[in-house]
Amino acid sequence: MKKPSSAKRHLKHTTVTTLQLHSMCLLPVILVFVFSYLPMIGIIMGFKDFRFDLGMFGSPWVGFENFEIFLRSNDFAKVAWNTVSLNVVFIAVSTVCQILLAVFLYEVRSRRATKVYQTVLITPHFVSWVIAGYMLYAFLNPQLGFVNRFLAALGIKGISWYSEPKYWTVILTIAYVWKNIGMNSVIYYAALMGVDSSLVEAAQIDGANKIQTTVRVVIPQLYTLITILTILAIGGIFRADFGLFYQLPRNVGALYEVTDVMDTWVYRTMRVVGDMSISTAAGLIQSVVGFALVVITNTVVKKIDPDRALF
Repeated sequence: MKKPSSAKRHLKHTTVTTLQLHSMCLLPVILVFVFSYLPMIGIIMGFKDFRFDLGMFGSPWVGFENFEIFLRSNDFAKVAWNTVSLNVVFIAVSTVCQILLAVFLYEVRSRRATKVYQTVLITPHFVSWVIAGYMLYAFLNPQLGFVNRFLAALGIKGISWYSEPKYWTVILTIAYVWKNIGMNSVIYYAALMGVDSSLVEAAQIDGANKIQTTVRVVIPQLYTLITILTILAIGGIFRADFGLFYQLPRNVGALYEVTDVMDTWVYRTMRVVGDMSISTAAGLIQSVVGFALVVITNTVVKKIDPDRALF
Protein backbone atom coordinates (compact mmCIF):
# COMPACT_ATOMS: atom_id res chain seq x y z
CA MET A 1 0.00 0.00 0.00
CA LYS A 2 1.41 3.35 -1.03
CA LYS A 3 2.06 5.75 1.86
CA PRO A 4 0.92 9.37 1.51
CA SER A 5 3.69 11.79 0.69
CA SER A 6 5.04 14.23 3.26
CA ALA A 7 3.43 17.13 1.38
CA LYS A 8 0.01 15.50 1.65
CA ARG A 9 0.53 14.72 5.33
CA HIS A 10 1.54 18.33 5.94
CA LEU A 11 -1.54 19.60 4.05
CA LYS A 12 -3.81 17.29 6.05
CA HIS A 13 -2.26 18.44 9.34
CA THR A 14 -2.59 22.11 8.33
CA THR A 15 -6.23 21.59 7.31
CA VAL A 16 -7.11 19.94 10.62
CA THR A 17 -5.33 22.66 12.61
CA THR A 18 -7.03 25.42 10.61
CA LEU A 19 -10.41 23.74 11.04
CA GLN A 20 -9.91 23.69 14.81
CA LEU A 21 -9.07 27.39 14.86
CA HIS A 22 -12.07 28.22 12.67
CA SER A 23 -14.37 26.19 14.92
CA MET A 24 -13.13 28.19 17.91
CA CYS A 25 -14.07 31.40 16.08
CA LEU A 26 -17.48 30.13 15.02
CA LEU A 27 -19.40 31.06 18.18
CA PRO A 28 -18.02 34.66 18.39
CA VAL A 29 -18.77 35.14 14.68
CA ILE A 30 -22.36 33.95 15.18
CA LEU A 31 -22.79 36.25 18.19
CA VAL A 32 -21.46 39.27 16.27
CA PHE A 33 -23.71 38.45 13.31
CA VAL A 34 -26.83 38.04 15.47
CA PHE A 35 -26.31 41.02 17.78
CA SER A 36 -24.40 43.45 15.53
CA TYR A 37 -25.42 42.80 11.92
CA LEU A 38 -29.01 41.53 12.02
CA PRO A 39 -30.21 44.54 14.07
CA MET A 40 -28.93 46.82 11.29
CA ILE A 41 -32.13 45.96 9.41
CA GLY A 42 -33.86 48.29 11.86
CA ILE A 43 -32.01 51.26 10.35
CA ILE A 44 -34.83 51.59 7.82
CA MET A 45 -37.06 52.83 10.66
CA GLY A 46 -35.11 56.07 10.58
CA PHE A 47 -36.40 56.69 7.07
CA LYS A 48 -40.03 55.82 7.86
CA ASP A 49 -42.93 57.19 9.84
CA PHE A 50 -43.00 54.10 12.04
CA ARG A 51 -46.40 52.86 13.17
CA PHE A 52 -46.82 49.85 15.41
CA ASP A 53 -49.96 48.68 13.63
CA LEU A 54 -48.21 48.66 10.24
CA GLY A 55 -44.89 47.31 11.41
CA MET A 56 -41.36 48.18 10.32
CA PHE A 57 -41.80 47.21 6.67
CA GLY A 58 -45.38 48.42 6.26
CA SER A 59 -44.87 51.95 7.64
CA PRO A 60 -44.71 54.75 5.04
CA TRP A 61 -41.38 56.15 3.85
CA VAL A 62 -40.55 59.76 4.79
CA GLY A 63 -36.97 60.00 3.52
CA PHE A 64 -34.70 62.20 5.64
CA GLU A 65 -37.53 63.94 7.47
CA ASN A 66 -36.70 62.30 10.82
CA PHE A 67 -33.07 63.37 10.53
CA GLU A 68 -34.11 66.96 9.80
CA ILE A 69 -36.46 67.00 12.79
CA PHE A 70 -33.71 65.79 15.11
CA LEU A 71 -30.99 68.11 13.77
CA ARG A 72 -33.30 71.14 13.92
CA SER A 73 -34.70 70.35 17.37
CA ASN A 74 -33.96 72.59 20.33
CA ASP A 75 -32.31 69.68 22.17
CA PHE A 76 -29.78 68.71 19.51
CA ALA A 77 -27.18 71.40 20.24
CA LYS A 78 -27.33 70.74 23.98
CA VAL A 79 -27.11 66.94 23.88
CA ALA A 80 -24.45 66.99 21.15
CA TRP A 81 -22.31 69.43 23.14
CA ASN A 82 -22.72 67.47 26.38
CA THR A 83 -21.85 64.19 24.65
CA VAL A 84 -18.76 65.46 22.85
CA SER A 85 -17.37 67.70 25.62
CA LEU A 86 -17.75 65.10 28.37
CA ASN A 87 -16.27 62.37 26.18
CA VAL A 88 -13.26 64.58 25.43
CA VAL A 89 -12.76 65.06 29.18
CA PHE A 90 -13.18 61.32 29.79
CA ILE A 91 -10.66 60.38 27.09
CA ALA A 92 -8.04 62.88 28.26
CA VAL A 93 -8.31 62.22 31.99
CA SER A 94 -8.72 58.44 31.75
CA THR A 95 -5.80 58.05 29.32
CA VAL A 96 -3.44 59.92 31.63
CA CYS A 97 -4.65 57.96 34.67
CA GLN A 98 -4.39 54.61 32.89
CA ILE A 99 -0.83 55.30 31.73
CA LEU A 100 0.27 56.42 35.20
CA LEU A 101 -1.31 53.37 36.79
CA ALA A 102 0.34 51.06 34.26
CA VAL A 103 3.72 52.67 34.98
CA PHE A 104 3.20 52.25 38.73
CA LEU A 105 2.35 48.57 38.26
CA TYR A 106 5.38 48.19 36.00
CA GLU A 107 7.60 49.44 38.82
CA VAL A 108 6.22 46.87 41.27
CA ARG A 109 8.66 43.99 41.32
CA SER A 110 6.57 41.51 43.30
CA ARG A 111 4.37 39.49 40.93
CA ARG A 112 2.02 38.55 43.75
CA ALA A 113 1.55 42.19 44.74
CA THR A 114 0.97 43.13 41.09
CA LYS A 115 -1.77 40.51 40.75
CA VAL A 116 -3.44 41.72 43.95
CA TYR A 117 -3.36 45.35 42.77
CA GLN A 118 -4.71 44.42 39.35
CA THR A 119 -7.55 42.39 40.85
CA VAL A 120 -8.57 45.21 43.15
CA LEU A 121 -8.40 47.80 40.37
CA ILE A 122 -10.26 45.69 37.81
CA THR A 123 -13.16 44.86 40.18
CA PRO A 124 -15.06 48.18 39.60
CA HIS A 125 -15.30 47.33 35.89
CA PHE A 126 -17.73 44.52 36.77
CA VAL A 127 -19.90 46.66 39.06
CA SER A 128 -23.20 47.59 37.42
CA TRP A 129 -23.94 51.29 36.98
CA VAL A 130 -27.18 50.62 38.85
CA ILE A 131 -25.22 49.55 41.92
CA ALA A 132 -22.74 52.37 41.39
CA GLY A 133 -25.68 54.81 41.26
CA TYR A 134 -26.94 53.66 44.67
CA MET A 135 -23.41 53.81 46.06
CA LEU A 136 -23.07 57.38 44.82
CA TYR A 137 -26.45 58.29 46.26
CA ALA A 138 -25.29 57.00 49.65
CA PHE A 139 -22.45 59.52 49.45
CA LEU A 140 -24.40 62.45 47.99
CA ASN A 141 -27.82 62.10 49.61
CA PRO A 142 -28.78 65.68 50.65
CA GLN A 143 -29.83 64.68 54.18
CA LEU A 144 -28.10 61.43 55.09
CA GLY A 145 -25.24 61.29 52.59
CA PHE A 146 -21.71 60.76 53.86
CA VAL A 147 -20.34 63.86 52.12
CA ASN A 148 -22.92 66.29 53.52
CA ARG A 149 -22.64 64.81 57.01
CA PHE A 150 -18.87 65.24 56.80
CA LEU A 151 -19.31 68.85 55.67
CA ALA A 152 -21.76 69.44 58.54
CA ALA A 153 -19.19 68.09 61.01
CA LEU A 154 -16.78 70.72 59.69
CA GLY A 155 -19.41 73.44 60.07
CA ILE A 156 -19.93 73.77 56.32
CA LYS A 157 -23.39 73.96 54.80
CA GLY A 158 -24.38 70.84 52.86
CA ILE A 159 -24.74 70.84 49.06
CA SER A 160 -27.85 69.80 47.19
CA TRP A 161 -25.90 67.62 44.78
CA TYR A 162 -28.90 66.48 42.72
CA SER A 163 -30.05 70.00 41.91
CA GLU A 164 -26.69 71.60 41.11
CA PRO A 165 -25.50 70.73 37.56
CA LYS A 166 -22.14 72.50 37.98
CA TYR A 167 -20.70 69.66 40.07
CA TRP A 168 -21.59 66.83 37.74
CA THR A 169 -18.84 67.17 35.16
CA VAL A 170 -16.35 66.32 37.90
CA ILE A 171 -18.56 63.66 39.49
CA LEU A 172 -19.15 61.84 36.20
CA THR A 173 -15.46 62.02 35.28
CA ILE A 174 -14.42 60.52 38.61
CA ALA A 175 -17.02 57.76 38.25
CA TYR A 176 -15.92 56.98 34.68
CA VAL A 177 -12.26 56.78 35.64
CA TRP A 178 -13.04 54.69 38.75
CA LYS A 179 -14.91 52.11 36.70
CA ASN A 180 -12.59 51.88 33.67
CA ILE A 181 -9.07 52.67 34.84
CA GLY A 182 -8.24 49.18 36.06
CA MET A 183 -9.32 47.22 32.99
CA ASN A 184 -7.83 49.64 30.46
CA SER A 185 -4.54 50.04 32.32
CA VAL A 186 -3.94 46.31 31.84
CA ILE A 187 -3.50 46.97 28.11
CA TYR A 188 -0.77 49.52 28.76
CA TYR A 189 0.80 47.32 31.42
CA ALA A 190 0.98 44.42 28.97
CA ALA A 191 2.74 46.70 26.48
CA LEU A 192 5.22 47.82 29.13
CA MET A 193 6.09 44.22 29.87
CA GLY A 194 7.56 44.08 26.37
CA VAL A 195 9.89 47.04 26.91
CA ASP A 196 13.55 46.15 26.38
CA SER A 197 15.12 46.26 29.85
CA SER A 198 18.49 47.14 28.31
CA LEU A 199 17.09 50.56 27.36
CA VAL A 200 16.18 51.25 30.98
CA GLU A 201 19.55 50.01 32.20
CA ALA A 202 21.37 52.19 29.65
CA ALA A 203 19.46 55.26 30.80
CA GLN A 204 20.27 54.52 34.43
CA ILE A 205 23.96 54.07 33.58
CA ASP A 206 23.90 57.45 31.87
CA GLY A 207 22.70 58.99 35.13
CA ALA A 208 18.95 59.25 34.54
CA ASN A 209 16.84 59.09 37.68
CA LYS A 210 13.57 57.17 38.01
CA ILE A 211 11.36 59.99 36.70
CA GLN A 212 13.64 60.75 33.76
CA THR A 213 13.82 57.07 32.85
CA THR A 214 10.04 56.79 32.95
CA VAL A 215 9.40 59.95 30.91
CA ARG A 216 12.15 59.50 28.31
CA VAL A 217 12.37 55.72 27.95
CA VAL A 218 9.35 53.87 29.32
CA ILE A 219 6.40 56.07 28.28
CA PRO A 220 7.66 56.62 24.68
CA GLN A 221 7.29 52.86 24.19
CA LEU A 222 3.53 53.38 24.59
CA TYR A 223 3.09 56.13 21.99
CA THR A 224 1.83 53.80 19.24
CA LEU A 225 -0.62 52.06 21.56
CA ILE A 226 -1.83 55.40 22.97
CA THR A 227 -2.46 56.67 19.44
CA ILE A 228 -4.42 53.58 18.37
CA LEU A 229 -6.57 53.49 21.50
CA THR A 230 -7.23 57.22 21.22
CA ILE A 231 -8.36 56.83 17.60
CA LEU A 232 -10.78 54.10 18.67
CA ALA A 233 -12.01 56.23 21.58
CA ILE A 234 -12.60 59.18 19.26
CA GLY A 235 -14.79 56.89 17.15
CA GLY A 236 -17.17 56.70 20.10
CA ILE A 237 -17.00 60.38 21.01
CA PHE A 238 -20.54 60.96 19.73
CA ARG A 239 -21.86 58.15 21.94
CA ALA A 240 -22.24 58.08 25.69
CA ASP A 241 -22.30 55.38 28.34
CA PHE A 242 -26.04 55.20 28.97
CA GLY A 243 -25.73 53.67 32.43
CA LEU A 244 -23.30 56.35 33.56
CA PHE A 245 -25.48 59.26 32.46
CA TYR A 246 -28.82 57.74 33.42
CA GLN A 247 -28.23 55.82 36.64
CA LEU A 248 -25.79 58.11 38.46
CA PRO A 249 -27.77 61.38 38.07
CA ARG A 250 -30.95 59.32 38.70
CA ASN A 251 -32.62 60.92 35.65
CA VAL A 252 -33.16 64.15 37.58
CA GLY A 253 -34.43 66.87 35.25
CA ALA A 254 -32.56 69.60 37.11
CA LEU A 255 -29.29 68.02 35.95
CA TYR A 256 -30.18 67.72 32.25
CA GLU A 257 -28.09 70.81 31.52
CA VAL A 258 -24.98 68.65 32.00
CA THR A 259 -26.13 65.02 32.07
CA ASP A 260 -28.51 64.91 29.10
CA VAL A 261 -26.55 63.27 26.27
CA MET A 262 -27.39 61.60 22.96
CA ASP A 263 -28.13 58.18 24.43
CA THR A 264 -30.35 59.41 27.26
CA TRP A 265 -32.21 61.65 24.79
CA VAL A 266 -32.79 58.69 22.45
CA TYR A 267 -34.01 56.53 25.35
CA ARG A 268 -36.37 59.23 26.58
CA THR A 269 -37.69 59.77 23.06
CA MET A 270 -38.53 56.08 22.74
CA ARG A 271 -39.89 55.62 26.27
CA VAL A 272 -41.80 58.87 26.85
CA VAL A 273 -42.63 60.16 23.37
CA GLY A 274 -42.78 56.72 21.77
CA ASP A 275 -41.22 57.98 18.52
CA MET A 276 -39.11 55.09 17.28
CA SER A 277 -38.29 56.75 13.95
CA ILE A 278 -36.54 59.84 15.32
CA SER A 279 -34.64 57.82 17.92
CA THR A 280 -33.45 55.44 15.19
CA ALA A 281 -32.36 58.40 13.06
CA ALA A 282 -30.41 59.82 16.00
CA GLY A 283 -28.68 56.49 16.58
CA LEU A 284 -27.74 56.24 12.90
CA ILE A 285 -26.27 59.75 13.02
CA GLN A 286 -24.12 58.66 15.97
CA SER A 287 -22.77 55.69 14.03
CA VAL A 288 -22.04 57.68 10.87
CA VAL A 289 -20.30 60.47 12.78
CA GLY A 290 -18.24 57.93 14.75
CA PHE A 291 -17.12 56.17 11.56
CA ALA A 292 -16.22 59.49 9.94
CA LEU A 293 -14.20 60.60 12.98
CA VAL A 294 -12.21 57.35 13.01
CA VAL A 295 -11.35 57.72 9.31
CA ILE A 296 -10.45 61.42 9.65
CA THR A 297 -8.37 60.92 12.79
CA ASN A 298 -6.55 57.95 11.30
CA THR A 299 -5.82 59.94 8.12
CA VAL A 300 -4.34 62.79 10.15
CA VAL A 301 -2.18 60.34 12.15
CA LYS A 302 -1.04 58.64 8.95
CA LYS A 303 0.09 62.00 7.56
CA ILE A 304 2.11 62.70 10.71
CA ASP A 305 3.47 59.21 11.40
CA PRO A 306 2.29 56.29 9.20
CA ASP A 307 3.69 53.71 11.62
CA ARG A 308 1.23 54.74 14.33
CA ALA A 309 -1.92 54.76 12.21
CA LEU A 310 -4.68 52.26 12.85
CA PHE A 311 -4.96 51.26 9.18
